Amino acid sequence: MALKRWEPTKNMEKFFEDMFEEGFPSRFLRRFPRMKWLAEVETVWPAVDMFDKADEIVVKAEVTGIDKKNIKISVTDNTLTIKGEMKKEEEVKEEDYYYSERSYGSFSRSLKLPAKVVEGKISAEFKDGILEVHLPKAAESKPKEIKVDIK
Repeated sequence: MALKRWEPTKNMEKFFEDMFEEGFPSRFLRRFPRMKWLAEVETVWPAVDMFDKADEIVVKAEVTGIDKKNIKISVTDNTLTIKGEMKKEEEVKEEDYYYSERSYGSFSRSLKLPAKVVEGKISAEFKDGILEVHLPKAAESKPKEIKVDIK
């Protein structure tokens, strides 16, 4: 019997090669199928951008694959909440799948607004899977220029 030198880094290299070849989430979920809800929690929250324009705050949310009828927007206590539901299109037996990476279910994302807004004038547009919410700033939130005399 020949002795073989132990190389711990070889095992690590193989682990990382396997992980990136197959993808970590699918490898993890195959080993621990009851933990599937962890992957779903991460993917159902839409990614958002929030930025400031002179007179308004704009929020853009990625809600690809969701019908606009299944999206609700509300503002309470200066917090914007976007809720929605991703519904399965048809029922397919699990054994017929080659891949099953899309998530289904409801989501809710709440964002604290950086300034007070005029709640009656909030508007939203939905185009190509992007929800764009326009929140006009209240008068007391708009920047004011104050001239100061120097003596």
